[in-house]
Amino acid sequence: MTNLTRRKMLGVMAAGAGGVAASSLMGTSAFAQEMRIRHYWWGNPSRDERTFKVIELFQENNPGVEVAGETVGWSDYWTKLATQTAGGNMADLVQMDYRYLFEYARRGAIQPLDPYIGNSLDVSNFDQSALDGGKVDGQLYALNIGSNTQVSIFNTRLIEESGAEFDPINWTYEDLMRVAVAVAENTGATFGTDDLSLGYVFWEDWAQQAGHQFYAEDGSIGGRPQDLADFWQMWTELRDAGAAQDGETAISLLGTGMNETGLVTGTTAFSYMWSNQIVGMQSLMEDTVGAGMLPNTGGGSLGQFIKPSMFMSLTRDTVNAELATQYMSDWVNHPEATAILGLERGIPASSVVRDALAPSFTPAEKVSVDYFSAVQGKVGALPPPPPAGAGEVNDAFQRWGTEVLLGNMSPLDAATAHFDEADSILARA
Repeated sequence: MTNLTRRKMLGVMAAGAGGVAASSLMGTSAFAQEMRIRHYWWGNPSRDERTFKVIELFQENNPGVEVAGETVGWSDYWTKLATQTAGGNMADLVQMDYRYLFEYARRGAIQPLDPYIGNSLDVSNFDQSALDGGKVDGQLYALNIGSNTQVSIFNTRLIEESGAEFDPINWTYEDLMRVAVAVAENTGATFGTDDLSLGYVFWEDWAQQAGHQFYAEDGSIGGRPQDLADFWQMWTELRDAGAAQDGETAISLLGTGMNETGLVTGTTAFSYMWSNQIVGMQSLMEDTVGAGMLPNTGGGSLGQFIKPSMFMSLTRDTVNAELATQYMSDWVNHPEATAILGLERGIPASSVVRDALAPSFTPAEKVSVDYFSAVQGKVGALPPPPPAGAGEVNDAFQRWGTEVLLGNMSPLDAATAHFDEADSILARA
C-alpha cells in the first residue's frame, strides 16, 4: 500500500490505528472515471456484516467513492452471476471460487490482474502458493482472500459428555462410528454426526484416499463405482446405528446454511465444512467448537488438501479498473480492513497480515489458525480445477445419493448409475 492517499492529499486524513495511512487512490485516471464500483459476493450473516464494515471504511477513507455491495447465498450466487455475465452487467468485482476460475477466465468474463500489480494492487507480501492458486495459463486472474482446507467441526462439550476420546488430526471412520454412537447414547444430541451422503466435497476426499484422482487429467471422472458404493455404505451403517441423521433429515438440509446444521441446532456433535467457516459456526453457537481433519479410511493416500477458500476477481464489465483493484488491494493489506475481516474467509495470504492479526485472534480464530498449522504436511496436493460439466455431475451425485438415503436403491446400484451419467455429462460438456 502506498502512503499518499486522497484523504491525505486533501489534508483531512484521520489518524488510523498506529498512524496507518488510509487507502491509496491517487491517480488521475481513477478519479476521472466513474467513482462507483460494485462488489458481489456469496455470504452469510457474519461474512456480510464484516464485508459491509470494510466497504464503509473504504468509503470513509475515500470521500466521493461509492462501493455498492451485493450479496446472496451460495445456492443462488452462481445462477445470478451467470445471468449477469450473459447480460453484460457483471459487478466490477466478484467473489470467485477455484471450481469456476478457469471457466470464467477462459470465457473472458474476468480479466488478468497482472497489469495492476505494483501499481494499484500490492501483493508483495503474498505467499507464492497463494498467487499460484489464482493463475490461469500463467496470468493472475484471481486474488486470494483466504486459504482453506476441509474440516470436521465438533462440539467440545458434547464430545466430553459422551465419554469418548479421539485424535482429531489422526482419526478414522471407525473412530467416527465409535464417537458418534457414544454422543447419541450419552448426551442430549439426537444423533452423533451430520450425514455426508450428499456431500460432494467429502466423497472427493474419500475417492482420493482410495488412490484415485477425482477428475483425471483428460477431464473424465476418476474413482470407481465401488469406491462410491463404499462411501454410501459407510454412511448407511452410521444411520443404521443411530449415529448419523436419518435419510429424510439429511435430504432436507441439502443447500441450507450453517445455522441449519446439526452442530448449530444441537442435534449432532459433528458437522463438516471448510476451515474458513469455523469462525462463522462459532458465532452461531454457545458451546465451544473444535476442529479436526476429515476421518481417514486407513489407506495410504492423502485425500484432503489446502485450497484458496475464495478469490476476488476483476470482471470485464468494470467501469473503473484502477479504483476496483485499489479496493482489492486494501482488502488484503490495509490493517483496519484486514482486522475487520479476520479469518472468516480463510487464512490471509499475506505474512505481514497474519503476523499483525495474531495478537488479537478471538478464540475461534485461534482454533482456525491452530488447525491450519496442524494439518500442514498431512494433506495432499491441490488437485486441478473441476472440468466443464462438474456442476451437473454434482447435481447427479446428489440425485443418486438421495435414492440411497430414501432406501430406493442399493449403494452399488446408485453408484454405478451415477458413474454412467457422469461419464455422459463430461463427454458432452
